[in-house]
Parts: sequence; structure tokens; C-alpha cells
Amino acid sequence: MRQIFIDVLYKEAKENKNFVLMVGDLGFSVIEKFQKKYPMRFFNAGVAEQNMTGMASGLASEGCQVFTYSIANFNTFRCAEQIRNDVDYHNFPVTIVTVGGGLAYGSMGYSHHALQDYALLRTFPNISIYSPGDNFELKECLRQIFRDKMPSYLRLGKNNKNEIHKKNVKFMPGHWVEVSKKKSTSKIRKCILSTGSVLEDALKMQESTYREYDVYSLPIWGMKFKSLQKKFISKWDEIITLEDHLEDGGFGSYMLEASSLEGLSNKIKIKALDKKVCGMVGSQEQLKKYSKFTS
Repeated sequence: MRQIFIDVLYKEAKENKNFVLMVGDLGFSVIEKFQKKYPMRFFNAGVAEQNMTGMASGLASEGCQVFTYSIANFNTFRCAEQIRNDVDYHNFPVTIVTVGGGLAYGSMGYSHHALQDYALLRTFPNISIYSPGDNFELKECLRQIFRDKMPSYLRLGKNNKNEIHKKNVKFMPGHWVEVSKKKSTSKIRKCILSTGSVLEDALKMQESTYREYDVYSLPIWGMKFKSLQKKFISKWDEIITLEDHLEDGGFGSYMLEASSLEGLSNKIKIKALDKKVCGMVGSQEQLKKYSKFTS
């Protein structure tokens, strides 16, 4: 996903001269192409994410669209105050791009595990969360980010090599995207609703234990789209939400909040990472199994 992100920015920059990319002293082996071609639109802010977010807000206040790029926790929790007061409050067109959502940097330890980022970012009223499940969803997310020029959080998986969709996909913010339908002998309508790079895990679940469940993705969500969820939730009898995040404050909690407004919360079950994974070290797959997220 990192490479596709840079490729899209590189292509967009040929026609769109009104955006810049800022990084927190990382992204090497991926960012060089953009850096060399557009040196005046590339800034390495160093290991200073608070300052990077403040600078991004300053540029945005002058009409520039800005992308800040770092590892998930560094670009969110380290600069939460600047995101809240500078970006979200002023409704500036700054996109916080994070790589390594969930346990993607599992071997690097808890400082690099993005297990609570949804819980933080979804409390900001103007920020939309973009959490693509594959590269096709990523391209559509970026198309909308460039078009809408609003505060946003783009959460990327580290090593998403498998394409889920077979072609370009279009979707509206807050709308569910059909990924895989199954013929069911039951009259009970069931689905797995995934956000982010765990979409691949959702399909594996469908092929093993949840054979009568359809799979849907929700790539764009957040506070401003919560009221839209009623019409989607009401179509189903059973919904399993899937996320590489702790249960508390995450995507499943978001859907429960949306459903509780209409008395639909009994339809939803959450599948998320267990809190016992906090502080553990290992590969992403090892930690998912330890957390009983995968078998």
C-alpha cells in the first residue's frame, strides 16, 4: 500500500500543483521518486511529529493541501493536540497518513502497535477515517481525498500484496462496499463487515467458519457518517464487525453506537484484537493468533 500511495501522489502532482508531502524521517525506499521529482513540495520534518502537524496546518491555512506521513502511533498519539486544535478545529485540508496499522510492526513492540488509533481519531468531528482494504480501495480513497480537501486520516496496511477487488471500485463515504456474496440456505441474513487491511482476513473467515456470511467493506467512516449506518444495519439479521484494533473505542464500537440509536445493536458482534496482545512482541500473524483473531 505504501508504494501505491506514493505512485498516486506522484501521478497527481503532474497536474495538481497545490499539495505537499511531509514525512517524519521515514519512508525511505518508497518516497525517493516523489522527493527527487518534486523537491520543493517535499519536506522531511524529522522525528518531530507535533511540529510536522503544526507546519502542515500552517501551509493548509494558506490554501495548500498537505499529506503528513509516518508510522501509525507517531503520527497520531504523539501529536493528538495539534490534530485536535490545529487540523480538526480549523477544518484544514490535512491528511494524516499512517503506515503499519494494527500489528503490522509486530516485531517492533508496543510503541509501534497501532491498537487504539481509531478510538482517538474518530472522536474528532471533522476528520473522516479512510481505511482501505486493498490497493483498489486505496486509489478510490485518495481520489476522494484530493477532491474533497477535508481533514482526514488515511490508515495503510504495511504489506498488503493481495488484491481483493479485481478492478477499480467506486464508493461513497459512509457506504458499505460489497466484496463477496455467498448463496445461503438460511433465511437469516448474515454478513462480515470489515474496515482496513483485515479485509483479507474477512474472506478467509468466509471460506472457513462463516460460509453463509457475505463480506462487505467500509473504507470511509467517522463521526459525520454515523447516521448513515442505520439503513445498512437494518438490512441484516447478524453482522460481525472486523478490525485490527482493540475492541474498546474501535470500529465495532462505532457500529454499535450507530445501531443503538435505532435499537439495532443486538444485530452486531465485534471481532477485534484482544487486550492481552498489548505489550507482546512477534510477527503480525503470530500476534493475531495469540489474540485469537485468526486461527
